[in-house]
Amino acid sequence: MNPKVDTFFRKAKKWREESEKLREILLDCPLTEELKWGEPCYTYKGKNVVLIGAFKEYVTLLFFKGALLSDTHGLLVTPGKLQAGRQIRFDNVRDIVALENVIRVYIHEAIEVEQAGLKVALKKHSDYVIPEELQKKLDEIPALKAAFEALTPGRQRGYMFHVGQPKQSKTRESRVERCMPRILERKGFNE
Repeated sequence: MNPKVDTFFRKAKKWREESEKLREILLDCPLTEELKWGEPCYTYKGKNVVLIGAFKEYVTLLFFKGALLSDTHGLLVTPGKLQAGRQIRFDNVRDIVALENVIRVYIHEAIEVEQAGLKVALKKHSDYVIPEELQKKLDEIPALKAAFEALTPGRQRGYMFHVGQPKQSKTRESRVERCMPRILERKGFNE
């Protein structure tokens, strides 16, 4: 048990009971408990394996290389645009208790993935396609194109995902217009 993580649990207002039960399960595994990104993180020989995350509607176990897990029980969810990470979500402690043995299987498989040194094959930045509406504006406005190209690949993808989500072109165009000032300031979508 890590004293820094103890403080996290003492301060937790929501999902405290659920998080503490997950912690109990994780501490029974050959993992080291740390506090990373303000959340309890469990590592194996210095490599991140799983994180407890509390959200508005649920608490999660986030497996950093969850894409490599077999998910024999169909519990893993892909959060957002993550390529490697997968979550198991809970909204009550009863489900955690009922699935305790299954959770342990997932944790041990995640440890085996780390022991084997397996890596998730991530998409390259060049594999992502700039939405047509954004590309049109970049072609029309050289200053916008220069500012966009000056952004880090991650910031560029943030704009590509945001603009590309809506089904209607009109909505995508509207998003491009709203994003242009931030791009010109060379700021990321979430900054």
